[in-house]
Amino acid sequence: MRAKRLRASLKGWGGVGAMAAVCALAVVLALLLPLARAAGDGSTGTGGPGIAQGSHARAEEECTDPEKQTLSPSGADGPTIEAIKNRQGEKRKLIVGVDQNSYRWGYRNPNSTGAAELEGFDIDLARRIAEDILGDPDAVQFKAIPTNQRIPAIQEGRVDMVVRTMTINCDRLTDVAFSAPYFKTGQQVLAPKSSDVTGYDDTLADRKICTAEGSTAYSTLEQGRKDGDLPASADISRTVPNQLDCLVRLQLGEADAVVTDGALAASQAAQDPTVELKGAAFTTEYYGVAMKKDADDLVRRVNQILVDYRKDASGGWQASYDTWLSATLGAESADSEPPAPRYLRKS
Repeated sequence: MRAKRLRASLKGWGGVGAMAAVCALAVVLALLLPLARAAGDGSTGTGGPGIAQGSHARAEEECTDPEKQTLSPSGADGPTIEAIKNRQGEKRKLIVGVDQNSYRWGYRNPNSTGAAELEGFDIDLARRIAEDILGDPDAVQFKAIPTNQRIPAIQEGRVDMVVRTMTINCDRLTDVAFSAPYFKTGQQVLAPKSSDVTGYDDTLADRKICTAEGSTAYSTLEQGRKDGDLPASADISRTVPNQLDCLVRLQLGEADAVVTDGALAASQAAQDPTVELKGAAFTTEYYGVAMKKDADDLVRRVNQILVDYRKDASGGWQASYDTWLSATLGAESADSEPPAPRYLRKS
């Protein structure tokens, strides 16, 4: 497999009339600023939490089926792709944000000879994208980024894209663009085998639950507590930068349970035989490749690559699944086939 390699703020205004003018101007700005933010690049900016929350609220009202909120495929080059191709020398690489601690997704194999190599399901996909755009699966620079830095890394231009078990959701669509989905999963509970936790239910009352900062798991638990689906006594304050840190907390007895994507939880259970998945997945989510909001050409190109990747019987999606995930998720599981591509946006 190609994944086996790494190359890798009033003063100065006179009179009541002037004051009225200032107030009127402030009202106009207050009305216009949210509109300007909504049309911007999705960065956090300096507008304050009220503006950001308003933008996200509108997004949630308008967004349905977030996994469909992507552009139709195209193999054509555009300004984003041309900029990548025009990098010179050793810098002529696709820069991809990945994980290095998610077993079988993006991790360093401690058993490899020489320097530990990044490998896994996400790494295979990143190499495939590099091969299509730059003609070489090794023309990729991997940047390990924690869960809570995935969106900032894209917005600040530190990476061209993120391929890191990143769930497509409406909130994130205000900040970044996503490809079509490349994997289907759902939130699930992981706990010690000896625990009487049985899943996402009343057995989580008074339990310390660990999640990663900025993860879908944490936002799901927050919403669950508001909706009454999660016991009010459940402690969800234990967040960590990287999801794997939750497994360590579980092992040290600093957490009673972990909530994360079932696909990741299964890989963690494979690493530690004293823990197991508890109950069924209680959400349905899709992973996508995340890119800058204005990188339309790159989004379309990645979607075309995914079309071809699904069809490739010898070295594509299925081969990568069989190599990395079938042992933990099962060869006949509902997640053992790539999700069908869906495109809502044509332009």
